[in-house]
Amino acid sequence: MSALFFKGARYSVSLQLDEQHKGDQTLAAEISKDSSNLRYEVNDRPPSTLASGLGIQMAVLTIAGIVLTPAIVITAAGGDKSYITWAVFGAVLVSGVTTVIQAVRIGRIGAGYVLAMGTSGAFIAVCVAAIAQGGPAMLATLVVISSIFQFLLAWRLSLFRRIFTPAVAGAVIMLIPVTVMPIVFGMLSEVPADASPVSAPVSALVTALVICAIALKARGIFRLWAPVIGIVCGSVIAAQFGLYDFSSIAKASWIGIPDFATWPGFDLNFGPVFWSLLPAFVFVTLVGAIETIGDGVAIQRVSWRSPRAIDFRAVQGAVNADGLGNLLSGIMGTVPNTTYSTSISVTAMTGVGARSIGVALGITFVVVAFLPKVLAVVLAIPGPVVASYVTVLLALLFVVGMRIVIQDGVDYRKALIVGIAFWVGVGFQNQLIFPEHTAQFAGGLLNNGMTAGGLTAILLTLFVELTAPRRRRLSALLALESIPDIRTFLESFAKSSKWNESTANRLTAVAEEALLTLLNHNDELDDDSRRQHLLLTVRKDGGSAIVEVIAAHGKDNLEDCIGLISDHNDDVSVEREVSLRILRHYASSVQHEQYHDTDIITITVDLQR
Repeated sequence: MSALFFKGARYSVSLQLDEQHKGDQTLAAEISKDSSNLRYEVNDRPPSTLASGLGIQMAVLTIAGIVLTPAIVITAAGGDKSYITWAVFGAVLVSGVTTVIQAVRIGRIGAGYVLAMGTSGAFIAVCVAAIAQGGPAMLATLVVISSIFQFLLAWRLSLFRRIFTPAVAGAVIMLIPVTVMPIVFGMLSEVPADASPVSAPVSALVTALVICAIALKARGIFRLWAPVIGIVCGSVIAAQFGLYDFSSIAKASWIGIPDFATWPGFDLNFGPVFWSLLPAFVFVTLVGAIETIGDGVAIQRVSWRSPRAIDFRAVQGAVNADGLGNLLSGIMGTVPNTTYSTSISVTAMTGVGARSIGVALGITFVVVAFLPKVLAVVLAIPGPVVASYVTVLLALLFVVGMRIVIQDGVDYRKALIVGIAFWVGVGFQNQLIFPEHTAQFAGGLLNNGMTAGGLTAILLTLFVELTAPRRRRLSALLALESIPDIRTFLESFAKSSKWNESTANRLTAVAEEALLTLLNHNDELDDDSRRQHLLLTVRKDGGSAIVEVIAAHGKDNLEDCIGLISDHNDDVSVEREVSLRILRHYASSVQHEQYHDTDIITITVDLQR
C-alpha cells in the first residue's frame, strides 16, 4: 500500500467509521458524565473556605502518622526525647513544604495534584538500624545519599516503564492497606486499662457508621465533611468514656520551636556501618518511589471528571518531589518522606481534587509544626476513633489499586503477577513464609508486606520482559523521509514472521499514522524542544503485534485525542482527525506515555491469518 494511496484513503475510511463510533462515543460520554462524582477537578478553584477546610481536614487525618513514625523509630533505637522533639518538628515542616510543591509543581518537581507528603513507615526498620548502629548523624547521611537515587529514577523513568508498570503500581497500592492494617487494628484497643470494656468498640463503631452513612447517602457540600463529622462524633463518644486526653493539650505550649542544638548533623566518615546499610536504604527508597508512582497514577484517576490518559510527566514530578522530601528530611535529620495515599481516598470520597486543597494542606502542616498545642489536640484523638476512620480510607485505597490494574487491561500474565505479588506480600507481612530464614534478611526488609510484594511484582515483570520475544528495532529520523524505511522494515518483519500481506499493511498503516501524529506535535514545539530521532520497535505477542514508536514529546496525549474525535471535531483538524480514526480502526489498543524527555506510543495490532 503506497503512502499516497493510504493518505488519500483516510477520508473514505473516516466516513465509513463515523457512524460506527459516534454512538459508542456518545454512550461513553454519558456514562462518564453520570458516573462522575467529582465536584471540583484539579484545575478548578473551589471557594477558599472549602479549600481551607478540606486542607485542614486532611491535615487532621494525616498528622498523627507524620508525628508517630519518627517517635516510634527513635524510641525503638534508644534515642533521647530532645531528638524526638527535633525529628517530629522537622518531619512536619518538611511534609508541609513538599506537599505544597507537589500541588503547585515547580518546574519538573511536583505532580500538580493533591498528594499529601509525610513520613514513610516503610523506612522504620532501616532507620532504627541506622540510629542504633551509627546514631542520628548516620541516619541523616544515609537518607541524603539514598534520595539521589529517586532523582535519577524520576529523570529516566521512561527507561523503567516496562518494569514499573501499572500492574506493579496497582499491586503496591493494594498492599498498602495490608501493611498498615495490623497497626490500625492495634489502635482499636488503645485505651487506658481502667476504661470501660465497651468504650473502644462503641467509639470506633460510631465513627465508622457516621462516615459511611454520610458518604453513601448525603448530597452536595454535606458529603465533603463526612470524615471530619465522623471523627468529631467518635471523639465526643470517646470523651464520655474518658478516652480523650485533655491534660496533654493543657500542658502543651501555644508556640514553640526545638533547640537547634539538637540537630544531629552528618556522619561523613563513610565507615562500615554506612556501606552495610546503604543498599537497604537505596532499595527501600526505590520501593517508596514505586508507591509514589502508584499514587501519581491513582490521583490522576480520581482528579478528573472525564477519564484521561495518565500523564507520566506528572508522575515524574511526583517522584522528584518525593526525592526532594527525602533530601530535606536527611538535612533535617529525620525519617524520610513519601506520598500519603490517603489523599487519594479523601479525593475520591469528597469529590474535590483541586490543587488548592494541596496548598492549604501543606500550609497547615507548616503552621502546625510551630504550634505544639494544636498538634496536641490532633494527637489526643483516641486510637479507636483514628483507627475506624483509617479503615474506611484504606478500604477505598484497596479498590483504587484494583482499578489501576484493571484499567490498564488484565491478561493472564498481569493477573498472575498481581495475584502472586499480593499474596506474597500478605504472607511476609504476617511472617508466614519461612520466617526462620527471612525475618532477619537485610535487617528485616521483607517483614514489610509492601516491600516484599513490590519486589515480587518487579522480579516477575522483569522475568516476563526478559523472556518476551525479541524486539526488532529501527532507528530513523523523525521526518516524512523515513516512511519508506519504516515500510520496508515492517514488511520485512511481517514476512520473516510468516504473516500475510493484510497484517503487514496494518502494521505499516499504524506506524505511519503514529509518525505523522508525532510530526504534527513536533511542529508545535520550539526549536529547542524538537526531537530529531525516532526509534521504532516491533515484536510478536501471542496473536498480536506490538509496535512501539519512541520520539519527541508533544503537547497533547494521543489517547485523549482519539477519545475526542467523534464529538469535538472543532478541536481536532480534519486531517489529524482522519489520521486518528485510522489508528483507532486498525489498532486494538493505543497507549501514549508522555515523559519530559520522550514520547512513547505503543500500538497493539491483532493479527489476521
